[in-house]
Amino acid sequence: MTTRARPRGVTDFLTAAEIRELTERSDARGFMAVATSWGMIAASFALVGLHPRWWTIVIALIVIGGRQLGLSILMHDAAHRSLFRTRRLNLVIGQWLCAAPGWTSLARYRAHHLRHHAHTNEPDDPDLALVAPFPISRASLARKFARDLSGLTGLKRVVALLAMDFGVLEYTASVTITRIDQRGRSVVDVARCGLRNFGPVLLTNVALGLLLRAAGHGELYMLWVGAYLTSFSLFLRIRAMAEHACTQPPAESGPAPRATVFFNTRTTQANLIARLTVAPHAVNYHLEHHLLPTVPLYSVSRMHRLLRERGALAGCHVSSSYRAMLRTVTTAH
Repeated sequence: MTTRARPRGVTDFLTAAEIRELTERSDARGFMAVATSWGMIAASFALVGLHPRWWTIVIALIVIGGRQLGLSILMHDAAHRSLFRTRRLNLVIGQWLCAAPGWTSLARYRAHHLRHHAHTNEPDDPDLALVAPFPISRASLARKFARDLSGLTGLKRVVALLAMDFGVLEYTASVTITRIDQRGRSVVDVARCGLRNFGPVLLTNVALGLLLRAAGHGELYMLWVGAYLTSFSLFLRIRAMAEHACTQPPAESGPAPRATVFFNTRTTQANLIARLTVAPHAVNYHLEHHLLPTVPLYSVSRMHRLLRERGALAGCHVSSSYRAMLRTVTTAH
């Protein structure tokens, strides 16, 4: 990879008018994105309900896991207030239809994630632990994938999320664990903390289970749980690796120049299978997202085309596929 001699910014390649157009948001298109993910989840439930076979269950677990990741991406966009034009829709829909069903809090995630944007690949990046170990051996990656698909990763995540919701651990969307001093906390304090944080998760998941029961197939809720513990874990890991693993090393001291946004983030080209699983809702255009975080998901591919045509992505981390990305972040031994 070869970097440019002078600092660069997105305004070197896009006009003010283009930036205004790219950052234009739409309530209708935001609702369409949310409806698409939930529609695919509903279709997966229906497939198994109508044809309960082992292969329909496998398909449903893959699709639902991909859409659970999709909902987390939509929550991420709502955290940037780019999913909807109307500010309140980002808060309400982002929390209740995107974040809470997948055991996330929009407000807590937003505070965490904005720090990631401010300090990408720097020592203060709260997500640095996600990519710090890379590159890793292919054998190590295979073991991680096996833990994901076996449900072990998902079970560990559940325990950690419960501990965060009840105030035992500090909240993080990464893997760094920080314990909270419990001295002076009463049972009432713990219960209130849990109700505030875990309450929306419980409410939305009970609602989903009741809807399935009303349709005569309450048992299908286990597909939601099974996907969350298995395929979602795998897709989440691959997505995290694709975004920043084996890009520019962390700065040793002080803030890195803004120009490094071109070189500490990766965009990965996604085929249909990738878009259904590890790259829903244009999340694969991650370099473009870091350049202009308020560009909505339905405009980021156009931004990518403009930057590519104008030579802005020359020398940057742009992988031709997720398979190519996995080769980049692993070693033979």
